[in-house]
Amino acid sequence: MSETPAERTRTVGVRDVAARAGVSRQTVSRVLNDHPEVAESTRERVLAAMAELGYRMNNAARALGTRRSRTLGVLASNAEQQGPARSIAAIEACAREAGYWVSAAFAEAGDADAVVAAVDHLIAQGVEGIVVVAPHARTLDALDALRIDVPIVTLHSSGHGARGPSIDQAAGARLAVAALADAGHTRIAHLAGPADWLEAESRAEGFAAELADRGLQAGPVIEGDWSAASGYAATGAVIASGITAVFCANDQMALGLLGGLHEAGLAVPADVSVVGFDDIPDAAFYWPQLTTIRQDFAELARRAVGLVIGDAGATASALEPVPPVLVPRASVAPPA
Repeated sequence: MSETPAERTRTVGVRDVAARAGVSRQTVSRVLNDHPEVAESTRERVLAAMAELGYRMNNAARALGTRRSRTLGVLASNAEQQGPARSIAAIEACAREAGYWVSAAFAEAGDADAVVAAVDHLIAQGVEGIVVVAPHARTLDALDALRIDVPIVTLHSSGHGARGPSIDQAAGARLAVAALADAGHTRIAHLAGPADWLEAESRAEGFAAELADRGLQAGPVIEGDWSAASGYAATGAVIASGITAVFCANDQMALGLLGGLHEAGLAVPADVSVVGFDDIPDAAFYWPQLTTIRQDFAELARRAVGLVIGDAGATASALEPVPPVLVPRASVAPPA
């Protein structure tokens, strides 16, 4: 007998799954909540029934029954930038794999009231923990002033206390400078990120530290704003400084600088070598292909989600900085 339109559009529920699998509704509920006292054969039969019927979990109903939302909050600022955007995507993927949903709230980094409102919004959603993707000291200061009754983990806070997992930004900068110095460059400039970003601060510190350890004089530091436009605008200062190499604090600024140097009649890397940071997907298709520093956002997200949900596998080692990796390509050569 064919189904009526009403039957075809009716939402499949736990009762339907139980009937199809030949088990009680309580057994279906136990499978949904990963209860350990369910035989594997029974679990497989229930999962097969869910797939056959097209069952979709109702997270709100589940929360009412278990007093758990299975939802994590993500508080983010500057989500249009590569680092935060890729971190948020990786967190969502890791949370989904662990059986959690993600609810996101966004706040301007310098607006303490906006940070408070965003946290209140997430708490109102019944989140079981919060991952903060807001790489600004001002955001961390605003969070420190709040009383938050759920676990909270902060990304990108390297060098500012063990608030959560981070990528070793200073080590990445040192790898970038080392690649240039090992190629023979002694006059190296730094195209830095905005001063109020924790990552920009750490990368600038790594730049200076590597030069000092090698006995090289610190080159000029030119501040950008992460955009390709600011890299392009820095071209004149780079040329006037007389340097032979530039470490750019992100790949987007490196892209702008490559364009500006080309317009000025300078070849990369024959006249000026350039190293970026982030290894965005486009970096391998710049001209020339960009030597850069890769960050493991997937590993960062895995550690953050494990910490915030209290995964037994998440240990103190999860707070150890994730090492970055140099990706050598065609934008570095010995100085002319």
